[in-house]
Amino acid sequence: MKPDRLYPLSHAPVHFHFRQTPNDFVVTEIPLYDFSGKGEHLIVKIRKKGLTTWQMLDSLSGHLGVKVREIGYAGLKDKDAMTVQYVSLPRKYEEALSSFSHEKIRILETTYHDNKLRIGHLKGNRFFIRLKKVSPTDAAKIDSLLKWIEENGSPNYFGWQRFGREGDNFETARAIIEGRLTMRNRKKRDFLMSAYQSHLFNLWLCKRIEISRLFAGLKPKELEEVFVWGKGVIGRIHATPHFFKLLPGDTAQHYPHGRLFTVADLADEAQRFRSRQISPTGLLSGEKAKHSTGLAWEIEKEYVEEVPAGGGRRYAWIWPEDIEGRYRKEEWHYELHFTLPKGAYATVVLEMIANRELRDRG
Repeated sequence: MKPDRLYPLSHAPVHFHFRQTPNDFVVTEIPLYDFSGKGEHLIVKIRKKGLTTWQMLDSLSGHLGVKVREIGYAGLKDKDAMTVQYVSLPRKYEEALSSFSHEKIRILETTYHDNKLRIGHLKGNRFFIRLKKVSPTDAAKIDSLLKWIEENGSPNYFGWQRFGREGDNFETARAIIEGRLTMRNRKKRDFLMSAYQSHLFNLWLCKRIEISRLFAGLKPKELEEVFVWGKGVIGRIHATPHFFKLLPGDTAQHYPHGRLFTVADLADEAQRFRSRQISPTGLLSGEKAKHSTGLAWEIEKEYVEEVPAGGGRRYAWIWPEDIEGRYRKEEWHYELHFTLPKGAYATVVLEMIANRELRDRG
């Protein structure tokens, strides 16, 4: 299978042991806004481990007698982790919540708010990750790589978790699109279509990273032998300061949120990209998705398919924040803390550091 994730740096693989477990992988949700402390909705801060968000919601539903659809949440969190997230309940269930008990779920605190939590109502997530079997030499490499990421950012691939246990659930979606398979379960079909959109996005981003690596490693004269874009265009792209090269016609978006727009003045927008004011976006194929134009479209169109979904755009490049790294030499452990915007995968950052696939296919 063609790889769908290529990373910016070409360093030798960094060796460490990583397995996503509640002891070594902790995710803390960062709310999009401060809660008001008043209103008809009870906001519950919950810590869970070894459970999916859906399993947690089912447990709450069964104890409280509340329908799952009445429980609000901002995002789904990993099963193989310790996670802290917020849910909202109608305030009338507050008394019943006081007697709730579960060996894998702990209520940390409660408050009130005017509105029910909705999907996407989070700013991002804070991660703690423990890497094991890290030699002093590899720890020094990780230190250096974290500095690069802090300065330059990271590609915003979808992680392997997006594609199912075998990593190929998008193949089922392709079979449905091509009429080779039918699926009546609409919820499952929609999820598979979303995975297929993610796969196409990753392939496109992989191609753009490949192009950016060529621009990082070759001089303009050499690039003229690789690309048929013309001397002037190649020179302007090469002169832009960031590793990830913007192209004329790219669809960019104000960062970390804001409106979409088309890149016209390459030099000006490249400076804004470098200063983290904007970021280029990649296509999530669908009927309502905005397409790039010009040279950017010539690349993007190779990864466009008629996916029966609304579609959209996704940041191609993000900046992990508040990065902290600590090496525990006695245990050969390396402990990482960093914050990512919503929808970004911590395992992608780890793969970028390792420069190898981390998925445990066993």
